[in-house]
Amino acid sequence: MNSIARLFRAREAGILVMLVLFVAVVGLIQPRFVSVDTLRIVLLAVPLILVAAMGQMMVLVSRNVDLSIGSILGFSAIAAGMIFRDHPEWPLSVGFAVGVLSGAALGFVNGLVVTVFRLPSIIVTLGTLSLYRGLLFILSGSKQIDPNDIPEPLIRMAQTSPIDIPWIVIIAFAVAFATWLFLTYTQVGRQIYAIGSNPAAAPLRGIRVMPVTILVFTLSGALAGLAGLIYAARFGYVNPGITGVGFEFTVIAAVVIGGVSINGGVGSVLGTVLGVLLLGSVQVALPILGVSGFWQNAIYGAIILIALVIDRTVRQGGLRGLLARGGA
Repeated sequence: MNSIARLFRAREAGILVMLVLFVAVVGLIQPRFVSVDTLRIVLLAVPLILVAAMGQMMVLVSRNVDLSIGSILGFSAIAAGMIFRDHPEWPLSVGFAVGVLSGAALGFVNGLVVTVFRLPSIIVTLGTLSLYRGLLFILSGSKQIDPNDIPEPLIRMAQTSPIDIPWIVIIAFAVAFATWLFLTYTQVGRQIYAIGSNPAAAPLRGIRVMPVTILVFTLSGALAGLAGLIYAARFGYVNPGITGVGFEFTVIAAVVIGGVSINGGVGSVLGTVLGVLLLGSVQVALPILGVSGFWQNAIYGAIILIALVIDRTVRQGGLRGLLARGGA
C-alpha cells in the first residue's frame, strides 16, 4: 500500500495521469485517435522535441535556462545542410559531425559567457538567440537548403528502420536513455543536481561549478544540433527564416510539464519524456478533432496550464493536500 502511495506522489505521476486522461477523452470523442497509425504519427512528432528537451532539462536542473536552442537548431541544420549540398559525395556521418559539433560550439559559448562574466543565463541566451539567428542568415546567405540537397539516406531515417520504427524515434529514445545513465550513474551527473539545489554550497562540497556548468550548456547545444539534423530528416528542407523559430518555448514547456523545476535541482528523464509525449499527443489530436487552426494555439496553451495544475496537485498530495496548504 505504501509503495502505491509513493508511486502516486512521484513527480511523474501528475503528468502520467494527465496523459492517460487526455488519450482517453480524445479517444472517446474520436476513436481513430487510439490506433496504431495515430501512435506512429505521435512518435514521429516527438523526436525533435525529445532530443532538445534532454539538454534543456540538464540546463534547468543546474538552475539555468537556454533560450537560444531554437537558433542553435537552425544554425546546425543549415551548417549540415550546406555540407550535404556542397559535398554530396561525402558520407552522411560528416554532416552529422558538423551539425552536432557546431551546436556544441555555440552551447559552449553560452556556458562560457554565463560562468566567466557571472551573468544570468536568461539574459545571455536571450542575446545569443538573436546573435545565432543572425549568424545563421550570414552563413546561409538567406538561402534555403532545398529538398533535393538533403541526402536520401537522411530522409529515410524519418521513415523506416529494420524494426519498422523510424530511426529518428530510435535515436531520440536512445538519447533519453543515455541522458538517464549520465545523470544517474556519473559523478558529473550528480554534481549537476547539487549545483542546481544549492549553487552557493556546491563549491564547499568540492564541486567545480564553472566547468560543470559549461559542460551542461555544451551538451544542450550539441543535442540542439542533433535536433537540427532530425528536423532536416523529417521535413526535407531547412529554411533560415523559420527553422527553429519559437522552438525553445515548446521545449521548455515540455520540460516544465515533465516536472523539472525552474528553480533547479529537481527533474527526471522519465518526467521529461512524459511531458514530451503529452505535447506530441496534443499536437496530433487537435487536427484529428477538427479544431480550427485559429483555436489550436489557444487550446494548446490551455492544455499546458491544465497539465501543470494537475501535476502540482498530485505532487502536493492531491486536492486535500492542496486545500490544506491553502488554508495554512
